[in-house]
Amino acid sequence: MSPTARSNGGAKPATKPATKPATKPAAKATAPAARAGGKPKLAIFGAASCGGCDIAIVNIHEHILEVAAAFEIVLWPTIMDGKYSDIEAMEDGEITVTLVSGSMRTDETVHLARLLRRKSKLMVAFGSCASEGCIPGLANLSSRKQILDTAFSTTSTDNPEGIRPIWEYQAPEGVLHLPEFEPMLRTLEQVVDVDYTIPGCPPESKQIWAALQAVVAALDGTGPLPPKGAVLGAGESTVCDECARRRDVKKIDHFVRIQQVASFDPEICLLEQGLPCNGPATRNGCGALCPSVAAPCIGCYGAAEGVVDYGARLMSAYASVIVASKPDEIDKVLDGIADPAGQFYRFSLAASLLRSSRTAWNTDGEQ
Repeated sequence: MSPTARSNGGAKPATKPATKPATKPAAKATAPAARAGGKPKLAIFGAASCGGCDIAIVNIHEHILEVAAAFEIVLWPTIMDGKYSDIEAMEDGEITVTLVSGSMRTDETVHLARLLRRKSKLMVAFGSCASEGCIPGLANLSSRKQILDTAFSTTSTDNPEGIRPIWEYQAPEGVLHLPEFEPMLRTLEQVVDVDYTIPGCPPESKQIWAALQAVVAALDGTGPLPPKGAVLGAGESTVCDECARRRDVKKIDHFVRIQQVASFDPEICLLEQGLPCNGPATRNGCGALCPSVAAPCIGCYGAAEGVVDYGARLMSAYASVIVASKPDEIDKVLDGIADPAGQFYRFSLAASLLRSSRTAWNTDGEQ
């Protein structure tokens, strides 16, 4: 049985998100004390995600032993057997820190995010899916019916009987609940209060270890906790500021896709060569790894400090290198971008000012 609010005797969670996320009192910038007589507790939970964030944690190599030595891991479904009932039985605030990867797509993930928030002193939005919605967030441009039609009724699916998922089923053993697919994908922060964010798709392993080290240092009294709301493992500027490519303020009259050009100048800014590169709007900290090998930045570190809407900032940056001066001429050049939604909001649609299209709220009769 899915551990949704229904299976615990409560009301079914509302499918339409509230205008403000559920919050808890702000965490103090002091070290959370470990439970008397034991190690501090660590929970790692993946919601709607690909599992890459879990792999990134394992990729901290031998440091994983130091994590095991510093924390009692109470939940990590990817590598160990754990029961949600064990988490429910804990006292509120008993877990020292929880890393949540993945986005909020079903009522089950929303329920578990709220449960872990209540049981945790610190909650971290871990990776792009949790902090921005990431690529799954692009589904917010479609209705639930359109998404399910694609999954169960297109030529890529062998489903001659037209079977569709149902959210409740009366079995001899009792009512079974399938986690219900909500109309719109949400970020972790749109559901619960978040203390810290570690960006990336997935986060760099070295940054994961640095963030965990900061928590361990605070626990043993050798360092302070970062201020609430801090973005850990990344910078406060843009990828362009750590990119070694030269910006000659060249003007372009069209955009190209990387497969359309045999080679690019190894020293000149990719954007100024007509290749859509998201560096101007993306938070730095990765070392500009992609542009350094002639691959455009795709924006996996999220919006740079102070950027209100990632896509709007990026469109402004693209327009600044276009040779045209009239709005209609600029629009014509921008129309050459093959996939505007994917280019400007690949990782950030769910966290943007847009969040979704109106279509996402059109159920089209899908129950």
